[in-house]
Amino acid sequence: MTHRISRRARVLAAGLGAGVIVPFAAAAAPAAAAAPQVSCTSSKTGLAAKLQRDITTALNGRAGTVAVGLYDRSTKTTCTLRSSTAYDSASVVKATVLATLLWDAKKHNRYLTTREQSLATAMITKSDNNATSTLWKQLGVTKVKGFLAAAGMTQTKPGANNYWGLTQITVRDEQKLLALLTAKNSVLSDNARAYELKLMGKVISSQRWGTPAGAPSSVAVHVKNGWLSRATHGWRVHSIGTFNGAGHDYMITVLTQDNSTMQYGVNTIQAVAKAIHKDLVPTPSTTSASVLRYVPTTNPQEAIPAVPSAG
Repeated sequence: MTHRISRRARVLAAGLGAGVIVPFAAAAAPAAAAAPQVSCTSSKTGLAAKLQRDITTALNGRAGTVAVGLYDRSTKTTCTLRSSTAYDSASVVKATVLATLLWDAKKHNRYLTTREQSLATAMITKSDNNATSTLWKQLGVTKVKGFLAAAGMTQTKPGANNYWGLTQITVRDEQKLLALLTAKNSVLSDNARAYELKLMGKVISSQRWGTPAGAPSSVAVHVKNGWLSRATHGWRVHSIGTFNGAGHDYMITVLTQDNSTMQYGVNTIQAVAKAIHKDLVPTPSTTSASVLRYVPTTNPQEAIPAVPSAG
C-alpha cells in the first residue's frame, strides 16, 4: 500500500540530506503524551527495578492522579512519581503545623506549654480540626512560611484566609518534612523530632490507614493522613508515613486526587504501600506464617477541614 507523503514531509526529508526517508507518521499529528512513569534508584542490586515494576502494577488501571515518594536510607533507595505536582493538603498539613510549632519553640529556647501539648496531641492523634485552627492562628502564616523556608519546602504554599486544609503540598516537600523528622538536623531538635514521631505513632485506629498498609510487624509505624472532597478534582486522599525497623529506615508519601470516592483513594494508596513494604522488607518463605503484616481499618476515617463553600 502506498502512502501519500505531504509536501512538508518531503521538504523535511530533503533538508535532512540525501538518502533519509521520513515515514508517513512524521506528517501526522503527535500522539498524546504518555502518563508519567515511576522512577526508582537504589544501591541494592535489583531493588529499583522491582519497586518500579510493582508500584506500576499497583497503579495499573487506577483512575485519578497519583503522586508517590519513597526514600529508604538503609539501601539508598528512592522512587518518585509526579513529585512536584501540587495537591490540596487536607489534614496532612497538620504534620507541618506541629513541625512549625516545634521549630518556633526552639528558636525561642522554650518548651511547648501544657495547652500547646494538648492541642498538638488532638491535632495529630485524632486529626482535630479545631485544635489545628487554634495553632494555625497562633503561629500565623509568617511563621509557617519561616519554617517552610528553613526546611527547604519551597513548593509548599500555605492556605489563605486560615483555610489551612487548602495549603498546596507536593510529594517532594512532604518527603523533605519526613526526612527532617527521622534524622538529626539543624531545623528541628532531637526532642522535637521524637515528640512529633511519638504522636504520629499514636494515631487512633480509625485513622491508621494508607501508607502503613502491609508494613511488617517488625517495623515501627508513624502516619498522618488526610482527605477532602471538593467540586474540582473530586476526593483528595493522602497519606504520609515513616517506618523504622528490620534493618530499614524509610518514608512514604502518596498523594491522590480525582478519586470518585474516599474509599477509592484509600485503596489506591494502600495498594502502593503494600507493594513498597513487600519489596523493601520481604518475608522469607520459611517464616511467612510467623510474620504479620499490618492490615489497616476497614472503616477509614479522617477529619475533613473546612473549605470555602464555593470550592
